[in-house]
Amino acid sequence: MSALEEKALVARAGAALVRDGMTVGLGTGTTVAQLLLALARQGPRARYVATSPQTAREARALGLRVEEFDEVESLDLALDGADQVADDGWLLKGAGGAHAREKIVAAAAERFVVLVDASKMVSALHPPVALELSAFGLAATLGHLGAVSVRDAPASPDGGVLADYLGEVGEPAQLARRLSAVPGVLAHGLFAPDLVSDVLVANGDQLRRVRGAT
Repeated sequence: MSALEEKALVARAGAALVRDGMTVGLGTGTTVAQLLLALARQGPRARYVATSPQTAREARALGLRVEEFDEVESLDLALDGADQVADDGWLLKGAGGAHAREKIVAAAAERFVVLVDASKMVSALHPPVALELSAFGLAATLGHLGAVSVRDAPASPDGGVLADYLGEVGEPAQLARRLSAVPGVLAHGLFAPDLVSDVLVANGDQLRRVRGAT
């Protein structure tokens, strides 16, 4: 089974969690693109919040009801992919450049479920770690961070400069604290285990569930 077929399989499992009347956060990326197709086919009467303009456009084009986050009182569920899922429960996200919004939505949801294919499972996280940086004082911020590469990419949905930390990850909690403490770092792509309810993993034609910390 190809990686795309695995993404489609786990996306269908994620779509099956959505019920009529739910409010659901939608992430960004290739697995979420498959999730949107599955949701459109399944047709639950749910309300959705998108973490990126791209996801919002694709969801609306498929007939899904996408609303602004401020119009939704709470989120029952958030569904998203990940770039890496480590054995200790930490995630790396941000290849799509929407990790700040994705983290806000994940934290706001009663349940955050991560959808990945088997290639995203790792024993320990490794670089790059996605960053969103303030354009104001960018040179000074980069000087504090050290081994960072600024992406040749459009700004984040909120106007931040996208970059990647290339140093060792080591203990994710320590790196997360260090990155968060640097003025000018608006967000990083390290997601702590306590944000995650479940990780659904497609491996070939099989699905397995990895429990999160909540």
